Amino acid sequence: MKRWILIALLAVVVLGTAFWGYQEHQEKNAILIQAENNYQRAFHNLAYHIDLLHDQIGTALAMNSDKRLSPQMVDIWRITSEASSDVGQLPLALLPFNKTEEFLSQVGDFTYQTAVRNLDDSPLTDEETEKLKQLYNQSAEIEQELRKVQHIALEENLRWMDVQVALATEGDKGDNTVIDGLKTVEKKVEGFSEANAEPSIMGTSTKDHEYKYLEGSKKISENEALKISKDILKVKDPSKINLSETGKGADVPVYTATYVNGDQHGFVDITKQGGNPITLLKNRPVDKKKISLNEGMENATKYMKQLGFEDMVLFQSSQYDNIGSFTYLYSQDGVRVYSDTIEVKVALDNGEILGLTSQNYMKNHRERKIPKPKISNTEAKEMVNPNVNIQEEFLAIIDNDLGEEVLAYEFLGVNGDDTYRIFINALDGKEEKVEKLGGSEMNYAIN
Repeated sequence: MKRWILIALLAVVVLGTAFWGYQEHQEKNAILIQAENNYQRAFHNLAYHIDLLHDQIGTALAMNSDKRLSPQMVDIWRITSEASSDVGQLPLALLPFNKTEEFLSQVGDFTYQTAVRNLDDSPLTDEETEKLKQLYNQSAEIEQELRKVQHIALEENLRWMDVQVALATEGDKGDNTVIDGLKTVEKKVEGFSEANAEPSIMGTSTKDHEYKYLEGSKKISENEALKISKDILKVKDPSKINLSETGKGADVPVYTATYVNGDQHGFVDITKQGGNPITLLKNRPVDKKKISLNEGMENATKYMKQLGFEDMVLFQSSQYDNIGSFTYLYSQDGVRVYSDTIEVKVALDNGEILGLTSQNYMKNHRERKIPKPKISNTEAKEMVNPNVNIQEEFLAIIDNDLGEEVLAYEFLGVNGDDTYRIFINALDGKEEKVEKLGGSEMNYAIN
């Protein structure tokens, strides 16, 4: 009898140990998934900020107003700081990336020194204009190298946790294509160092808006968040979803749902107030393109309507590899509202939604009292650089440098080989913003 009791006790201990081990394994997987998502987000943000840095420097070269040039330099200064922050979040402690950080710091220093002086009394010299052109060309080279790394990572479904392991492992690290790509970026930037300015201090950030769209919405429970996440992520088995929530002091309280299913993984952030999706990212191998970019746009538009987003108009679309990216603006009475934006990514192999970003919409959306223009579009055109050949025009609401919404005429024009979007205040004729538009996507596929 004692023997059977002992066997039963041992069985209970073994089962308990196995259950504890299973729980530990699940918790470890959840942490690894979260880390992987954070690494991917940081790298894609870095690629985005380098793209933006290149465009903003190009925009500065196209400006016709010294009053607009100073805040433009401040904006470039801010972007370099954000890009440096992105680098610091990648698992690169064992891979020197100091030359890239130094380049970003040098760009920041140049733009800071330019922004703090009175450009009306002391405009850019010919040497400074040449320096700006040099930084523009250099940022383009870094942009292309980062895009190559991004392409490889997406094409081969590489994970940043593998990069971290490769960096931490003794011995040969040469077979990791992501590491090789980043080393190429670093080597290319090394050649820029001597020609550029010295490091800068940290930049500033623009004023953030509150999440106005969420006001008055009721809070959702964990069970409700799990159900919403399950529907959005299209995961049939809820046990594959790990749900966590932000702590106190967060910009907006959210539930974060992560999942792994074979070679697919992803996450979605759901607001506790209202249960709205802010960020969605699904990673999986995307096969050969089977639907057009236009069909992808139709899927994106349909998906937004299913989520309750109305009166959205397509602002721009692009294709990267076999993924379509679409940006939408809210339209009120024919006026495009740039604050209320939503971005959607669609797989062009089967039309599946792979990404959604609605943060700007959640922060800003509301019905606005739109004033009537005090100057005509003809008068506004006279404020545009005469070298720009205007192709299209719209009325739009944009944020000025103080974070205030203003009504503006929006002109789409061409100067040489570059295309620009120029905003002229519809009330006083002031040049509010000039943005350089990205050119056609380069093909980084490896033959």
